[in-house]
Amino acid sequence: MEKYRNSLLYLGLIGGGLGSMYWVVNKGAALEHNVVKVVSELGPFENFLNTLKDNLHHPLALLLAQIVTIVLVARAFGWFCKKIGQPSVIGEIIAGIALGPSFVGMYFPEFSAVLFPEASLGNLSFLSQIGLILFMFVIGMELDLKVLKNKAHDAVLISHASIIIPFALGMILAYFIFTSFAPDGVEFLSFGLFLGISMSITAFPVLARIVQERGLHKSRIGTIVITCAAADDITAWCLLAAVIAIVQAGSFVSSLYIIVLAVVYVFVMLRFVRPFLAKVGKNQSNGKGMSKSFVAIFLLTLIISSYCTEVIGIHALFGAFMTGAIMPDNIRFREMFMEKVEDIAVILFLPLFFVYTGLRTEIGLLNEPYLWKVTAVIILVATVGKFLGSALTAKFVGISWKDSLTIGALMNTRGLMELIVLNIGFDLGVLTGEIFAMMVIMALATTFMTGPLLDLINFIFGKDKVESEVSIVNAKGNYQIYMFFDAISKPKDLLKLAHSFVGNNKLSTSITAMHLIDSTEVSAYSAGAYEEEMFEPIIQEAQELNQEVHTLYKVSTDVETDIVEIINEDTCDLFLTEMGYSIYRGTLLGNILGFTTRIINPNVLINKVTGRERLFEQSIFDVRTEQILNNSKVPVGVFINKDFQKVDQVILPVFTKADLSLLKFAQKWIANSNAQVTVLDAMGELDQYVDFKEQIRLIEQYKPNHIRVIKKRTIRKDFIEEYDIMLIGLDSWKKLIGTRSRWLNYAPSMLIVKS
Repeated sequence: MEKYRNSLLYLGLIGGGLGSMYWVVNKGAALEHNVVKVVSELGPFENFLNTLKDNLHHPLALLLAQIVTIVLVARAFGWFCKKIGQPSVIGEIIAGIALGPSFVGMYFPEFSAVLFPEASLGNLSFLSQIGLILFMFVIGMELDLKVLKNKAHDAVLISHASIIIPFALGMILAYFIFTSFAPDGVEFLSFGLFLGISMSITAFPVLARIVQERGLHKSRIGTIVITCAAADDITAWCLLAAVIAIVQAGSFVSSLYIIVLAVVYVFVMLRFVRPFLAKVGKNQSNGKGMSKSFVAIFLLTLIISSYCTEVIGIHALFGAFMTGAIMPDNIRFREMFMEKVEDIAVILFLPLFFVYTGLRTEIGLLNEPYLWKVTAVIILVATVGKFLGSALTAKFVGISWKDSLTIGALMNTRGLMELIVLNIGFDLGVLTGEIFAMMVIMALATTFMTGPLLDLINFIFGKDKVESEVSIVNAKGNYQIYMFFDAISKPKDLLKLAHSFVGNNKLSTSITAMHLIDSTEVSAYSAGAYEEEMFEPIIQEAQELNQEVHTLYKVSTDVETDIVEIINEDTCDLFLTEMGYSIYRGTLLGNILGFTTRIINPNVLINKVTGRERLFEQSIFDVRTEQILNNSKVPVGVFINKDFQKVDQVILPVFTKADLSLLKFAQKWIANSNAQVTVLDAMGELDQYVDFKEQIRLIEQYKPNHIRVIKKRTIRKDFIEEYDIMLIGLDSWKKLIGTRSRWLNYAPSMLIVKS
């Protein structure tokens, strides 16, 4: 009776509650007076459908449906562009245009009218503006103002030349197209200034990503171009604030009042707010996290700053940018704050802005050859002004032709920053729909051409080998081990394992520690500090082991593919990585979509669809490890770390003849770590293999009493716990997992090898 007590109590509570509610409803009905009950002519199911339809058109439901569609389409387009060597922002911009009247609105008007009705665009606009404020806050934080102070004046000269030359050319172009494309009632000064500022913008975030992905961030040219872009960003946004002030005021004289207020605002931010934030941030600089109170202080500062600049008349985005720029200089502090803001701003809010821009971009307005000719002229003027202006100035200050052209190609990148300027101009009524569409196409074209231009420059002049302060790549030896670690790995233990294979045999061996990171997960501001932090435990452990270690660091657009290419090209003898687990391991959803910490890994989805991987196969490893195992041409060792300390006692279970290939790794441990190896003949068939007996005999001759063969059908806990590490073949380990062998729970650290 005791075990049914809770169930009876639960049933009593539910029954009593329902009974009391039924009694109250009946009694309450008697209190009704003059109540007119409407009897619907529709049936219950039709009523349900009508209610469901009303719910679907509710503003919140519609906004959520828009967000889901936008994020999925933007991520898909962004992934495709990354695969063809373009910044993901290009794909996201194209996704925005595709969802607008230029494609979906043209070919699927009914769907467009349902998903993006005119009445809903206001909500989308305000939400995207909130996202832009957060994004500009992050951009401000990514700028290192100390770099601008410490670098030579050459970078500032190049940067300002890359602004004034295209600005002037833009105003000249405005003179020729003003009568045809300027909105009615707009002064030439306003139109010319906006066309000029649109031509002179450089997308600092996109440029910084390209510099990192191409390994230029530690080279002299990379430092110069990052400094140029930072100076360009600050100068261009200050100019934009002045241009907005002039346009809002209607004349230059009237705009002086707004400009004076803007100067006062900047003075207050630098003189009073910045020291206050530095004092607040100092209390958090040594902590591992941030309290909600501290986060609230900085977010309130961001909102108040954005509000002030919006009221002054120089746009809220300038206030957000300024707040980010004056944040405390402590790198750790900025990283923690960017982690809180950047993901939600970039992944969720920015695609909303791209689609909102796309909904305003009507490529169909350019329905005459003449209009496309004007678009081509705009692209030409923008490219000549930015590319040649930067390149020729760089050459003038003494930089080589190759580096000068590289600077020009990178500074010509416009991307998202251009769209922000264009939307401001469109909102102020300075740009018509036609000129807005032309300028959006220009932004896409100039950003898209950056990669091909850099490839062409490298092809003509030859690609330089980028030297890194800590990276030494391709140290050749008779036995090469590459080990990959990520932010959640234990690189010290992985290095210990790699060292156990080579010991003190330094002349004919090499160990290369690899850390590759997705380009979206590291900012230009913190890239250097991040690299030092990642490799610090490796360097410390290498010194303790007296082991020379080469390091390889790369910012990548496709980590798995780059890892496979590196180890296959260098044909290393063994690649080591720690095992990771998918959070959806073993589920159908996880297998089909390849869920890990990302939303979708399209490589896995493609492999499932094309049949290269089985659809319902249980996912034992995380997606990254699966991709490496499937595509590598060298032996791969997946390390399961269970408090790994040493390689003294090794157990090698043999279930199939293929497992005998692991003896060569056991021999390395015997030779270089003096390990004792126990070969477990799990199937009792090793006696029939002559080659195996010969190998055992040779090992015994070289290192007597270091290897033994035993036969066991059942494994006990006390037996398996005697060993430091298990060396096992991939197929055998998968079979053990499939049969749910209980002794694996007691097994020591494991190295699962695919030969």
